[in-house]
Amino acid sequence: MYRQMVLVRTLDERIWMLNRQGKAAIVASSQGHEAGQIGSVWALDRSKDQFYIYYRDLAVMLTLGMTPVEIMSGFLAKEGEPLSGARQFPTHGAYPELGLVNLSNVVGTHIPQAVGVALAAKMRGEDSVVIAYFGDGASSVGDCHEAMNFAAIHKLPVVFFCENNRYAISVPLSKQMMVDSIAARAEGYGMPGIEIDGCDIIAVYEATAAAASRARSGGGPSFIEAQVERYLPHTSDDDDTRYRSKEELEEARKRDPLIILSAQLKESGLLTDEIEARFASEARDIVDEATDVVESAPYPSVERFYANVYAEE
Repeated sequence: MYRQMVLVRTLDERIWMLNRQGKAAIVASSQGHEAGQIGSVWALDRSKDQFYIYYRDLAVMLTLGMTPVEIMSGFLAKEGEPLSGARQFPTHGAYPELGLVNLSNVVGTHIPQAVGVALAAKMRGEDSVVIAYFGDGASSVGDCHEAMNFAAIHKLPVVFFCENNRYAISVPLSKQMMVDSIAARAEGYGMPGIEIDGCDIIAVYEATAAAASRARSGGGPSFIEAQVERYLPHTSDDDDTRYRSKEELEEARKRDPLIILSAQLKESGLLTDEIEARFASEARDIVDEATDVVESAPYPSVERFYANVYAEE
């Protein structure tokens, strides 16, 4: 998991750099969210579970099996991009082979869709779980409330996974809701709600595994509030210096999930400085190679402009 976190961070930093070079149109960084995303995926069964993610879930996509080349192809809109054929926002679309469905930047619309898939799984008697990822801002939209209510009533196998970085774009949590805990809302729907340190990958793994086990056994949905950090602006088009202080960001950096896990592994004797340096070097090589491949790739052919848009005889 630590090696995966290093690769995700390296890839994220490169994509952000490509945006600053004018090569990637828009980027929503996952930096600070890696432990929440990777730990939750590892706690689920990738062979049968479904993943309804949102636009900041780069680490989920990579952990599920998307390659750096495939991901970067979306940001640079190059031929071979698997989610939408390079016709959507970066990393938007679907990758059914990996359990990824309907990735969209329309906030919260995927949550009731995830619940619908869970209903279908229950009706078919399938032993699968659906996880719906979303931010604290999405927890305030009507789609989220309706989805949680319906899932609880019908005891559906869903895990609601809220990545709370305390900002809905530029709006802080204190101006979104009058409660300190988003997870506390779960009680109102009749499901367990748990707050966890989303920068602690072990805590994330344990909480998600417990929620998945409950869902598979017919116990119904659970709500997990993973308290994470957002180290960069909402997107590359945002200026977070207008609403976040330098001191706040410096304090947030102390909860870097990579630093936390590195310290835990070194303390237990599972990681050394040499291994850590090797992981960093391997990640740079992988990302460098992916960058070269994608930058030299062609853009989609104009002859395929209408493919998958209209029925073809």
